[in-house]
Amino acid sequence: MTQTLSGTQTTSVADAVVVGAGFAGLYMLHLLRDKLKLKARVFESADGVGGTWYWNRYPGARCDIPSHHYSFSFSEELQQEWTWSEKYAAQPEILEYLEFVARKFDLNKDISFGTRVSSAHFNEAEQRWIITTDRGETVVARYFIPAVGTLSDANIPKFKGHGSFQGQVLFTGKWPKEGVNFAGKRVGIIGTGATAMQAIPVIAEQAAHLTVFQRTPNYGTPLRNEPMDPAVDREVKANYRTLRQQAWESFAGVPFERLKPSALADSPEERRKQYEACWEDGGFSLWIGCYGDTLFDHTANRYAADFVREKIRARVQDPAVAALLCPPESQAYGTKRQPCETHYFETFNRDNVRLVDIRTHPIDEILPTGLRTTGGEYTFDILIYATGFDAFTGAMFKMDIRGAGGRTLQDYWSAGPRTLYGLGAHGFPNMFFITGPQSPSVLFNMPLGIEMHCEWIADCITHMNAHGYTAISANTEDEDRWIRHTKELADATLLPEATSWYLGANIPGKPRVFMVYLGGGKHYKEVISRCAAEGYAGFTLTPSS
Repeated sequence: MTQTLSGTQTTSVADAVVVGAGFAGLYMLHLLRDKLKLKARVFESADGVGGTWYWNRYPGARCDIPSHHYSFSFSEELQQEWTWSEKYAAQPEILEYLEFVARKFDLNKDISFGTRVSSAHFNEAEQRWIITTDRGETVVARYFIPAVGTLSDANIPKFKGHGSFQGQVLFTGKWPKEGVNFAGKRVGIIGTGATAMQAIPVIAEQAAHLTVFQRTPNYGTPLRNEPMDPAVDREVKANYRTLRQQAWESFAGVPFERLKPSALADSPEERRKQYEACWEDGGFSLWIGCYGDTLFDHTANRYAADFVREKIRARVQDPAVAALLCPPESQAYGTKRQPCETHYFETFNRDNVRLVDIRTHPIDEILPTGLRTTGGEYTFDILIYATGFDAFTGAMFKMDIRGAGGRTLQDYWSAGPRTLYGLGAHGFPNMFFITGPQSPSVLFNMPLGIEMHCEWIADCITHMNAHGYTAISANTEDEDRWIRHTKELADATLLPEATSWYLGANIPGKPRVFMVYLGGGKHYKEVISRCAAEGYAGFTLTPSS
């Protein structure tokens, strides 16, 4: 039902409102509408589906999880119909895949594109969410499901002179749909994380000159992408059920055949052989598919770090540049998200590429013609920010979300995100997160993690409707228990030692809280399945009056 209130302002009723039309929003809509037979609305700020893969169109954008794994598993027909062209799919192909999914399941008809959710307020008397958009629409819904992604809100540092550059300014996470012509241009790029390490080699091949401003060097490893072997594709499709089961049994949602328990148990010769094999495998093999104690033991970690630094030095001709590109010994390997690259380090052998160390000489000011560091002034035509995201909370805080008693989500999370299993938060009834804080999220194969959460949410809604419950909200004490458990797991590893976005350390003033569950996807799935089997233990369900 839709009713005009005044002018162009309208109000309507739905069972559920979903925000975002990426992997999560598309599957959530499919479950709500086609499985549960509910009326669901999806709001998406872009003019098409894709989420992360709609916006991240920068040169070199590519998934670093093998294509057969980085895809939906819920439909055997879909798995058989779609054929990937590369071992690691590039952004255009992943976007094409999600567009294909939307068409196949006729999802677009329930998605309002070019529309942002401005606010979502919970009405306690009615036990409903009141959701408003920037298009003047208000939707009243029982369930509110933000599917905005963990890495979707840009982090652009506010340097002195921010906004004064008179050339073209770009952010990798909101790349122009029409693309960018770098021919004959002088380009400056700030940042050398996973995104920048994909973009820099491609831009360097096109631009007249590229200046790379690096604060933190990274332990990048080769991706080893290649065209999809038709024989491999046929074998995977014939055995997809087994492959998916292996993924669910693994820590990160991707099986690694070479994984060994401990680097300390092997001789130097055996370690070298194992490291070389994983290096040649490419992708995340060296990071999470090599030795089980790499991220737990300082000595095991140092062995891996020394190996990667050796590889970097061998690929960079100038020893001084190589030294800048090698992370220091104080920086443990893999405690920041490991970038996977293609010819990144060789790019710094090019005559048209310059590396500037902004840890030693920080950026002092953005100028109309470029920027100035404490060590010099640099001029260019295009300035690119590859400075990452305000992970987990940034996109959520862009909406005015208010739960019971009018409390804002931003206030409730002022000391860091608080959730139960990354699925719900106390005082925000009937609001479900998908791959939220304190879930495996970014350290698990995202499409499978999304399926796991969406299916849990759909089952929960089915349970509520079948038993006459009007609301569900996490209990404070159970949130406390889960947050403590998440912290204990993180503290048993080396990951909290790094100043990474896993802790929000890339955002000035953001609370330092480790936001990812490190118990592995298999154990996590057991935990939330047990929660459901026990009548959603840890949550309070409100019966209908």
